[in-house]
Order: sequence, then structure tokens, then C-alpha cells
Amino acid sequence: MAMQIVGRERRKLRIRRKVSGTNEQPRLTVFRSAKHIYAQVIDDVAGTTLVHASTLSREVRAAVAEDKKIDAAKKVGAAVAKLLMAKGISKIVFDRNGYLYHGRVRALADGAREAGLKF
Repeated sequence: MAMQIVGRERRKLRIRRKVSGTNEQPRLTVFRSAKHIYAQVIDDVAGTTLVHASTLSREVRAAVAEDKKIDAAKKVGAAVAKLLMAKGISKIVFDRNGYLYHGRVRALADGAREAGLKF
């Protein structure tokens, strides 16, 4: 019996058919759980993760200890942007990973944009 793919996983696969990251323009992907949000920047050609940050990252954890989840997501986006800018990358492709572009996912993207990344 074949398992049916539904919901977010189906949207994720539909998005991934179109969105791919290169060395010049890597893919920023988002995962959100009930408590935390994670972001990583991936070069799909080489199959490597260039940078990553989350609400559990050492440099972000202290800054978001008392924040609301949306504010924490914005700081994670800014942290990812800062790490990417240090590597000389300023242009990315945003992969919302099947989530609606709303709330924490949007806040993370806005935080990255405000820190200087171009989508």
C-alpha cells in the first residue's frame, strides 16, 4: 500500500521543484516547530549547508530568551543574514518549506531583508 503525501509535505515538494540554490544564490530554508524556528542556507549544487541559525543557536539564544516567537524569528533572520554577509553572499532564494508566508516565516524573511539580504 502506497503512502499518500498530504498537507505541508505536498506543498514542500511542489516548491522544491521550482526553487534550487546555487553557490552564487543559495537557498534559505525555514523549519518551524511549536517553540523554535530554524534557518539554514544551502548550496544545492554542492549539497552543502553554508550557514545556519536558530533560536537555539549560541549567538541567538541569549538575545531571544524573553522575546515573543515572531520577534525571535526576526532575530534569527538577521543572524543568518549577518553570517552570510561575512561569507560575501548577499543574494538568496527563499524556500518557505511548505509553510504559509505568514507570521514567523514572514518575520524571519523580513529580518534577513532588513539585515541586507536580497531575495
